[in-house]
Amino acid sequence: MGRYYSGDIEGKFWFGIQASDDSEFFGMEPSHSFIDYYIDESDMDLIENGIKQCKTQLSGHLTKINKFFSGKHTYNEKHLSEVLNVNEEATHDLLVWYARLELGKKIHKQVLKDGSCYMSAEL
Repeated sequence: MGRYYSGDIEGKFWFGIQASDDSEFFGMEPSHSFIDYYIDESDMDLIENGIKQCKTQLSGHLTKINKFFSGKHTYNEKHLSEVLNVNEEATHDLLVWYARLELGKKIHKQVLKDGSCYMSAEL
């Protein structure tokens, strides 16, 4: 069973990888007790700095990870760790940053499009 987020952007949090509050990394703040998030263009620097930090953490692996997931909807960490030539623990850590980066790119795209981004995250 997965946890979803919806609003201006929609998606599914990565099972066992991504926390429901991962949007806070990009400067979004909860707006209610149900983990509703909102950010606007005045905080674009927080979003862009978050994306930059994700890319820094993924440096040397981002191209390989992008290629690995190109067209794939399922994966296992063991196979990805072989592709990346790192152990499974390091692979897990990289996946946390990759999932976060994907969320950050959605937030960024939405703020560029409409000037703000709202989302509601399942706990």
